[in-house]
Amino acid sequence: MSIDTTFLRRCIATLERAVQEIGRLDNSEDVLYEIYRAACVKEFELVLEQSGKLLRKRLAAYFANDRQADRLNFKNLFRHAARHDLIDTDAVERWLRYRDNRNDTAHDYGEDFAETTLKLLPAFVTDARALADVIEQANDG
Repeated sequence: MSIDTTFLRRCIATLERAVQEIGRLDNSEDVLYEIYRAACVKEFELVLEQSGKLLRKRLAAYFANDRQADRLNFKNLFRHAARHDLIDTDAVERWLRYRDNRNDTAHDYGEDFAETTLKLLPAFVTDARALADVIEQANDG
């Protein structure tokens, strides 16, 4: 059974478009820059959360019951994905950095956080697309 990634992929496309648009702006003082930066941060958060939620569903096949997968925290989801050869260890490290960056938002929604997040986004979009592909694969655990 394939897992539906429609919403995740729409969020990834929205994020990618916001990243493209912010890249076209020369002036970070422009209100459009702030609008696109806010969109980038919000879509980053949505993609990150959806990725974890759907990866949990994908990993459920590797456990005796769904509750075992449900108990995994975000970082352990990605570690388990590597154990089952769904993603490689370099990707796991990047996802852990993305999550650490997201955790910082709980404490700092300031400009510095947003600018740090913007730097992560090109690689994040690539990783999110690759993960969506993995999630869509039929469970064969």
